[in-house]
Amino acid sequence: MAGAIASRMSFSSLKRKQPKTFTVRIVTMDAEMEFNCEVKKQILDEKIYCPPEASVLLASYAVQAKYGDYDPSVHKRGFLAQEELLPKRVINLYQMTPEMWEERITAWYAEHRGRARDEAEMEYLKIAQDLEMYGVNYFAIRNKKGTELLLGVDALGLHIYDPENRLTPKISFPWNEIRNISYSDKEFTIKPLDKKIDVFKFNSSKLRVNKLILQLCIGNHDLFMRRRKADSLEVQQMKAQAREEKARKQMERQRLAREKQMREEAERTRDELERRLLQMKEEATMANEALMRSEETADLLAEKAQITEEEAKLLAQKAAEAEQEMQRIKATAIRTEEEKRLMEQKVLEAEVLALKMAEESERRAKEADQLKQDLQEAREAERRAKQKLLEITTKPTYPPMNPIPAPLPPDIPSFNLIGDSLSFDFKDTDMKRLSMEIEKEKVEYMEKSKHLQEQLNELKTEIEALKLKERETALDILHNENSDRGGSSSKHNTIKKPQAQGRRPICI
Repeated sequence: MAGAIASRMSFSSLKRKQPKTFTVRIVTMDAEMEFNCEVKKQILDEKIYCPPEASVLLASYAVQAKYGDYDPSVHKRGFLAQEELLPKRVINLYQMTPEMWEERITAWYAEHRGRARDEAEMEYLKIAQDLEMYGVNYFAIRNKKGTELLLGVDALGLHIYDPENRLTPKISFPWNEIRNISYSDKEFTIKPLDKKIDVFKFNSSKLRVNKLILQLCIGNHDLFMRRRKADSLEVQQMKAQAREEKARKQMERQRLAREKQMREEAERTRDELERRLLQMKEEATMANEALMRSEETADLLAEKAQITEEEAKLLAQKAAEAEQEMQRIKATAIRTEEEKRLMEQKVLEAEVLALKMAEESERRAKEADQLKQDLQEAREAERRAKQKLLEITTKPTYPPMNPIPAPLPPDIPSFNLIGDSLSFDFKDTDMKRLSMEIEKEKVEYMEKSKHLQEQLNELKTEIEALKLKERETALDILHNENSDRGGSSSKHNTIKKPQAQGRRPICI
């Protein structure tokens, strides 16, 4: 049995290390969503350690996948109150309220505008797969000395961990540096490709654990080898279909974005026309009110002028009567001296009264002239108000714009995959082209990772002041030590550790 297993696990010598980032994942949409939910659950349950700053970024992508693009009018403060987005360890580690966490998640959520749901979920998985504990299956083992250790199996190889430190492996065996793996009863043996390195042996608790470890090793090694082979015709067709579907979705998103922009412009134009119409209505109302006030003022002034004119006529009549009385007194003056003196006195009084009546009549006449002038000005103001009202009511109206969405340009190519016309020749040129594509994807991934790391460092610096040191867990301390050392002891760069130490025998 052990011989059969050993022959099954004989690995070819492939020295080049392949990053797990470029694994071709061909799954259905439902399976991908289920897998994404499982990864999210493991992170929230703290089965996979995630730094605080990465937790905030993952939470923002989870919100983008669930709610779509950020809209301040819809996604108001408190809309994430019922969502479970961060591990409890991260929440308890800082003196921050739920509103502060929501503010930071929303800030990153707003930057993901335009990403579809599947794109947000894929970004979530790309970030999650770079976590130290992602994709690692741990098994309790003992070495020949009886020391308790942990065996980790993942897509890169086999890793040996200290039970208290699941982040940084003590030693790693990449798949391309393992000659074979076998087990007999509870003893498991790993033989490196370099015969100068000692064989590593360990014991597990049960026989079925060894079988499970072997099955995981076979599956991960098959995937490791498959990534180094040229794609089959079926895989290449699926990739071409995926690229065509991606281009179609991109064109559809662009079309929807143009229609949305045109709709927003039409709505803005309609709002502007409504605002102008409302303004014109207000101006017309004000002009009507001014006209009514002018008419009332003109009526009052006309009434006052009429009253003044009647008073002037009455005063003139009284002055005429006084003049007649004075003439009558002069004609009927008595001859006696006394009567003459009395008559002169009455005449004097009548003259004084007539003088006063004349002055009052002149003043009333001037006042009547002034009132007539005011009446004329009021009528002129009324005429100007009527003319302004007529100008407002005769202004041209602006019909609402109904923009018709522009049809798609006829020169946009359509993407149709014709399976019968595909032909593939697996020659050296194909392998070179495949290598160039992998290198190109690797460079793009490194640029995205660099930008993402800068964002994570900014968030980490921002929330560091609120951190509670006494609540740090052992994994937090180990992660901070690794970060301070610049990640010099992660599982990705301890692969060559045995060779760097002069190929000394492995002793754990």
